[in-house]
Amino acid sequence: MINVEDILKGFKTPESRWARFGPYYAMFPLDFAFEVVKQYSKEGDYIIDPFAGRCSSIYAGGVLGRHSLGIEINPVGWLYGTVKLQPADKAEVTDRLLEVYSKRNDFNLAIERMPLFYRMCYCDEVLKFLLSARQHLSWKRSSIDATLMSILLVYLHGKLGEGLSNQMKMTKAMGINYSVNWWKKHKLTKPPEINPVDFVIKKLDWRYEKGMPTVFDSKVFFGDSTTELDRIVQKVQETDIRFSLLFTSPPYCSVTDYYADQWLRLWLLGGPEIPKYNQEKHKGRFVSKKDYYNLLDTVFGNCAALMDENSTIYVRTDRREFTFNSTLEILQIHFPKHKTEITDRPFRTRTQTEIHGNTSNETGEIDIIMTR
Repeated sequence: MINVEDILKGFKTPESRWARFGPYYAMFPLDFAFEVVKQYSKEGDYIIDPFAGRCSSIYAGGVLGRHSLGIEINPVGWLYGTVKLQPADKAEVTDRLLEVYSKRNDFNLAIERMPLFYRMCYCDEVLKFLLSARQHLSWKRSSIDATLMSILLVYLHGKLGEGLSNQMKMTKAMGINYSVNWWKKHKLTKPPEINPVDFVIKKLDWRYEKGMPTVFDSKVFFGDSTTELDRIVQKVQETDIRFSLLFTSPPYCSVTDYYADQWLRLWLLGGPEIPKYNQEKHKGRFVSKKDYYNLLDTVFGNCAALMDENSTIYVRTDRREFTFNSTLEILQIHFPKHKTEITDRPFRTRTQTEIHGNTSNETGEIDIIMTR
């Protein structure tokens, strides 16, 4: 039987080793995810998170024996989630690592044409290897390639000695000009010399040391919830399945832009060398209140078609007036027979809104809990 305390307090079990997999901005605290799943669902129930992030909710559900379904639009979060739910065999991942590394010299000329940022961020050996991984890893189709790519994403940047890069934050990628100027100012213009194979193998050894996590029937879809939920609703309506817990935290209006935060990891997944403002719908910072409202209305409306009449709806949102009022109004429209409770559940010294620059008195997260 899974001991939740072992997962929350250390790295003694396979489940705890993989639980925190993947640095991600504004993620659910692990203890919070397990607490909500334990309190508002039971073993064998179906739970859903349409804004899954790095899938802490789905992982908690799977570890605790719930059928768990997530949807995530950001490929970085999706990779973290899908891999920790079912990582590939370590030996196969290691073989793939060596295969990708063996092709690194095909990119000798390519690195010479890279912008200065990349030459200051990575030594030549690492940069050639990353370009090989960027071209050869089929992370959308192969679980082996997805596992290797997700490991590379985790350690793509971080403090000196902890990642493959020059000195950087691990959770959020800083801008190109900012990074170059910072490295020059602090006399860090020469990136650390790292053998990427030795580095990655050490990380694989630690991650797999306790074995593979046991996760019950759980899956995260890669895509936009507004369209993915349509397909899920159609399939579920053909069965007797109903979900007992909707547990999620939608993006916050005009606050969070995960694509800007993760631009360097997105580059490794095939994105542009120079980050661009993301104008794809539902992928950037929401500045249109109309688009934001319509997103929540569509997603929660589709979720309502999946839920059991006695289900629980648990949504963590932003305390600021428009985001909170819109979320509450939409939830009450789509779940009119549920009772509503509003509660503060602080979990960090600085909240998402403060981290992203909001200094008003109305800061922080707030939870909307709806029950029958």
